[in-house]
Amino acid sequence: MSRTSDILLTAAAPAIWGSTYIVTTELLPAGYPLTVAMLRALPTGLLLLLLVRQLPRGIWWPRTFLLGALNFSFFWAMLFVSAYRLPGGVAATVGAIQPLMVLGLSRVVMGTAVRPLSVLAGLAGIGGVALLVMTPAASLDPIGIAAGLAGAISMAFGTVLSRHWEPPVPPLTFTAWQLAAGGLLLVPVALFFEPPLPVPTAQNLVGFVYLGLIGAALTYILWFRGLSRLGPAAISPLGFLSPLVAVVLGWALLRQDLSPLQIAGMAVVLGSVWLSQWAQSEPADRPGIAASGP
Repeated sequence: MSRTSDILLTAAAPAIWGSTYIVTTELLPAGYPLTVAMLRALPTGLLLLLLVRQLPRGIWWPRTFLLGALNFSFFWAMLFVSAYRLPGGVAATVGAIQPLMVLGLSRVVMGTAVRPLSVLAGLAGIGGVALLVMTPAASLDPIGIAAGLAGAISMAFGTVLSRHWEPPVPPLTFTAWQLAAGGLLLVPVALFFEPPLPVPTAQNLVGFVYLGLIGAALTYILWFRGLSRLGPAAISPLGFLSPLVAVVLGWALLRQDLSPLQIAGMAVVLGSVWLSQWAQSEPADRPGIAASGP
């Protein structure tokens, strides 16, 4: 499969993640971020484990639980706290710093060259997301912002370590391990910090099934596959597609207006994604894109 096909397939994951905000606010019970995160991860992880019938061995037990915490437990908990306390667009803007974090961590952990155009693309992506989703009426809840930043840091570490450690199994098995581990870690936390979840409605069940099977299992299989083939610096900027899709869904399904600035933001986001992929596909020593460091 060509690099372009790998990029397009991987990009489907953050595009689907863009629906998380609307599903959370429209289909799920409000006020249960930890329980929602646990129910998104654990049932799906156990189901995938039944399919793959393979458990971690040796050093991969602690690594799986650490990655499960970074990529799922802590990240999703912070994501839902942010989604509940902030407008979806503001939450997305806060999380848009993640690609720049991945660039820095890839350099520190893996010695990956930092390409100036990749940094420029990351900054442009943050600006594009801000144009896309920030409005004068957007509320800036401090706890929501802190949760969004913490989630971005967690996912950045998880993305880099997932590639650095090179899992010895296919993406499906790797996803199953992490989802199950992440869900198990969330069980005591959700039980301790949140009241029991009310009996779910049919609407709630649809939301949980969608977030588990489509928003978790399918997307993370695609994400970890892309991570193994393209690397953290290439796939992380694809995350900018998530807020773009969130805004488009708000316009299409909730009849939210699109301003000229938002349309401009869409163009900037798409341009930043293209620029990031072009920068990563070029040799590090090409003039104008010299790698930093030795």
